[in-house]
Amino acid sequence: MMTVPIVIAFEASGFGRGSYPVEVGFSQRHGEGWCSLIRPEHDWNLWDEIAAGLHQIPREILVANGNPARIVAEQLNSQLDGYTVYTDGWVHDYILMARLFEAAACSPNFRLADLREIISPQQESLWQATKIQVEDELNLARHRASNEARILQLTWLRTFDACRILH
Repeated sequence: MMTVPIVIAFEASGFGRGSYPVEVGFSQRHGEGWCSLIRPEHDWNLWDEIAAGLHQIPREILVANGNPARIVAEQLNSQLDGYTVYTDGWVHDYILMARLFEAAACSPNFRLADLREIISPQQESLWQATKIQVEDELNLARHRASNEARILQLTWLRTFDACRILH
């Protein structure tokens, strides 16, 4: 029996080399969300205005209100201990997670996996239309990591259920 996956999402300072996590959020198995802003480390300098336009989190807010990497890493480890956690942007999110945990001088005690590992071809055929429907229904005003994780989780759940009904 498949259980609802825990889904995680990161927001970043930019795209590619030199980018760092500015926010991380996840949606637990029963939909409970968790999110944290991340204070930039002293050597995290890249700031891409296009990325900032997507997440709409000013760097000044991160500096003033973000949690230190160590605290965020400890919270993630505390809440996700032993779980496999899924993301739709594994390569990018793995790098962001590694930067976070490197700055925190610890290692994740959960596994980050690609959401595609648990999406069947039947689910994939329904994915985009279902995701758009979920986004429309949730009508979330802000693009935040925990909201993105919840959208992905609900999309997975609805496509999974739809495929079960069809068989």
